[in-house]
Amino acid sequence: MLLKQLSRLVKSAAIIGGACFAANSAVAQKLGYPEKEELRFGFIKLTDMAPIAIAYEKGYFEDEGLYVTIEAQANWKVLLDGVIDGRLDGAHMLAGQPIAATIGYGTKANIITPFSMDLNGNGITVSNEIWKQMKPNIPKMADGRPQHPIKADALKPVVDKYNAAGKPFNMGMVFPVSTHNYELRYWLAAGGIHPGFYAPHKGDTSGKIDAEALLSVTPPPQMPATLEAGTIYGYCVGEPWNQQAVFKGIGVPVITDYEIWKNNPEKVFGITEAFAEKYPNTTIRLTRALIRAAKWLDENNNANRPEAVKILSQSNYVGADYDVIANSMTGTFEYEKGDKRKVPDFNVFFRYNATYPYYSDAIWYLTQMRRWGQISEDKPDSWYKDIARKVYRPDIYQKAAESLIDEKLAMASEFPDFSNETGFRAPQKHFIDNLVYDGNTPNDYINKFTIGLKQGDAL
Repeated sequence: MLLKQLSRLVKSAAIIGGACFAANSAVAQKLGYPEKEELRFGFIKLTDMAPIAIAYEKGYFEDEGLYVTIEAQANWKVLLDGVIDGRLDGAHMLAGQPIAATIGYGTKANIITPFSMDLNGNGITVSNEIWKQMKPNIPKMADGRPQHPIKADALKPVVDKYNAAGKPFNMGMVFPVSTHNYELRYWLAAGGIHPGFYAPHKGDTSGKIDAEALLSVTPPPQMPATLEAGTIYGYCVGEPWNQQAVFKGIGVPVITDYEIWKNNPEKVFGITEAFAEKYPNTTIRLTRALIRAAKWLDENNNANRPEAVKILSQSNYVGADYDVIANSMTGTFEYEKGDKRKVPDFNVFFRYNATYPYYSDAIWYLTQMRRWGQISEDKPDSWYKDIARKVYRPDIYQKAAESLIDEKLAMASEFPDFSNETGFRAPQKHFIDNLVYDGNTPNDYINKFTIGLKQGDAL
């Protein structure tokens, strides 16, 4: 009982401390006091949950008068359900989750995001046996190491051989609407390997119609063990679970998502639309705290990353060894054992406007949902834009950012030019198949792909 009372006193002190900060700041007073002070946030054990951990550890939540409890979740579905039913006030989410929930793919709910958590951060790993079979198909550099990026062209003969022998070629990804699913599918299809269609209107959500490689869901921390058991031959996952395969000597990461789509958006912070409407001041304040955390993570050319890795290695956060997390978080990435290369932008949390929730990012996910059949019917370009505006909330982000600028906690040059920002990135060219993506014309983009549904196609 005494311990509980002490714990309660500590909580109260944290909240009072945050409230005192707010009371002493004219800018903070202008924002309004948080309507809800005690919050519970969920996350999955991946390094890209870092902004939440840093906002907590560095006291940024407390600065906003918020007392936050952070809890690891078993899987992405449990996490999403927790936000929907109110057990969680918000969470580290797959970028596709708020979008899918809003359009009713899976669980129907109005989820929004005022904050994009990071760029890049994923990789595709194959088992040692598959790597051995791929390697002869990969061009070599002068020093004998494989030439990167490694395209799925090198995997296609292996998949063809398995299919010819009647053996399913199984691969893992973390969730049907995850970036990992779409990145793995993108990479495979760019190499001529069909990853399969979904047909929800026919009750088929397996994603394996016409598939040459069969993709299934495996929770991120279980990826290495599932690969080692031979249940899957490869997977796409976030860190540290690609580097873990290298450390355990059970697999080889063949490509990073930075090489599939340079500076691709990855996770978001998701809350219900009802939460944002009921607690507008709290929503802006938690966004402020997350922006400050992301800024800290990228400051001074990633100088704070070693400290961040030490925090993330704690069992209550990611819980992987320091060296495993540091392998990618500090600007390098190890492919084949001993082949460590510089990838300074493998994890980006703030630079390149990483935290701004661009409508065009949301639309890209919608194009891939349509490409693979999760959206069963054609939609006009206007529909894609309407959904993006419903889910991604740069208006909330802008209020949070401008208040930080007014308070001299950030500089205007660190954010988009809000007076001219449309929410659409300039056309993006850095994809492994060299296709150009323009979020203003989603149907034109969908029609460019050799493999996948196009306008007029139906299953």
